[in-house]
Amino acid sequence: MRTLVIIPTYNERENISSVLDRVLKIRDDVDILVIDDNSADGTGEYVRKLSEREKRVKLHTRPTKLGLGTAYIEGFRYAISEGYDYIFEMDADLSHNPNDIPRFLEGIKKADFIIGSRYSDGVSVVNWPMSRLLLSYFANMYARVVTGVPVRDMTSGYKCYRRKVVEALLKERIVSDGYSFQIETVFWAYRCKFKVKELPIIFIDRFEGSSKMSKRIVWEAFWVVWRLRFIRIMRRNVENKQGPVRDF
Repeated sequence: MRTLVIIPTYNERENISSVLDRVLKIRDDVDILVIDDNSADGTGEYVRKLSEREKRVKLHTRPTKLGLGTAYIEGFRYAISEGYDYIFEMDADLSHNPNDIPRFLEGIKKADFIIGSRYSDGVSVVNWPMSRLLLSYFANMYARVVTGVPVRDMTSGYKCYRRKVVEALLKERIVSDGYSFQIETVFWAYRCKFKVKELPIIFIDRFEGSSKMSKRIVWEAFWVVWRLRFIRIMRRNVENKQGPVRDF
């Protein structure tokens, strides 16, 4: 079974060497795809040089900053075209512990989609200011209520998919560039009847570099959940009139 870890980057030179080194040491059957948005700090150049001597590391460079969502979509397409069985999402800033990868791979044996959850077993977040923690916690509650998806951490960026889930997601109309991309993937996986499980993780905020969070990203997430609710209602109405919709 082949595994690919997708890591989007934008100006992560301070972290990228550590995260790649730790992922490579976890298992020798895990490959890494870094999708770099033309970082000005040398992130892409470091990965390029590493990939020349370490064949398990792949680099895809994009011409400019195009967003988290589109990076993962490109990564998903690469994973499918290259025949990977399990596909991970992971941040480049070490907030996601690479040591959890074996736990994900064990959990995916009995599920289709594993979410590394900060809120499934209380609150497991380290080094966030209270304002950021409250924003994240209540944003996830809001997304859960509006979309009707019973997942406590809708915005987690640490995930593991079976190939068939990624194939299904690529057929859906995912429109988000920012963190609301994470909400959309959970929504569609759940609505497509895949077995979704949350795996408790400890999320440790970055020590180096700066967060990519912005007001635009927050507002995008606010409106995306209502779009998804509208889709759910419309599909349910169609089902009531015509019977189950096959792709829902």
